[in-house]
Amino acid sequence: MRRDFAVIVVLATLGVMLSACLTAAGMHYLAHWQWLGALVFGVLIAATDPVSVIATFKEAKAQGRLLVLIEAESLLNDGTAAVAFGVVVAVASGQQLTSLEITTVLIKTIGGGILCGGAVAVGALLLAGRTNDHLVEITFTTVAAYGSFLLADHFGLSVVLAPITAGLLMGNFRSFGTISARGKEDVHAFWEYAAFVANSLVFLLIGMHEAHQNFAAIWLPAATAIAPVTLGRVVAIYPSCLSCLIFSRSSLRVTRKHQNVLFWGGLRGALALALALGLPLSSAERRLLRSALPSSPFRSSCKA
Repeated sequence: MRRDFAVIVVLATLGVMLSACLTAAGMHYLAHWQWLGALVFGVLIAATDPVSVIATFKEAKAQGRLLVLIEAESLLNDGTAAVAFGVVVAVASGQQLTSLEITTVLIKTIGGGILCGGAVAVGALLLAGRTNDHLVEITFTTVAAYGSFLLADHFGLSVVLAPITAGLLMGNFRSFGTISARGKEDVHAFWEYAAFVANSLVFLLIGMHEAHQNFAAIWLPAATAIAPVTLGRVVAIYPSCLSCLIFSRSSLRVTRKHQNVLFWGGLRGALALALALGLPLSSAERRLLRSALPSSPFRSSCKA
């Protein structure tokens, strides 16, 4: 991940923004949505969530750079999309923000979230290094995950980047302490199950919310969303566009085969659905936004 960090960051930032803007333009001109509603949807659907793709890779025992790119892009672009989503929803709710204020909010939210995650992770590692009890070590990782989330939420910072930072430090930073070999196996098994439950609950919740939906009234914008979302992913990945063109003549070049997998593996899933469920009740496009999501060809499936 360190070796390909520059590529991952470009995909998770520039790639997300390009995809979001193209999707928003498509929904504005094709579905005739207002710009703010279209932009909310564009940002909401831009982050990838390739749960089933990663599961397929693991079943095939596939390793190497491609798996790292898919996993790491999904890891970081969740934070990018969530922060951008908060800003766009604030603007759509009527808050007047200048360019300088938006930039300040982004820097504060992202940087503060990373600091919160780092602080909580260091504290958890100091304690984890004092025990070999795998149950206690699992507890410390749980405290680090939810502790960093709650700390960031308390200060109005990124509640996505804080747990991501805590997880990366807990798994790799050894200066203050480390989790035992037995503990690592149990921690991985516990969080794999926790991730499965969380993904399943999000899909169940969206199904319960839409159980009585009149799909005849929303099928057109739902079907219309497929084209701009697909084109947005094309813009984010292929070399004719900035994301991969930047590295086309360097050792970090992303091959065409890898680009194809990144394109088709860019599923949309839990994050988009969770953000849609959290839209303000006063949002004019709330029901349309939620209803357009299941029709996306990139929707992630939960593997039972």
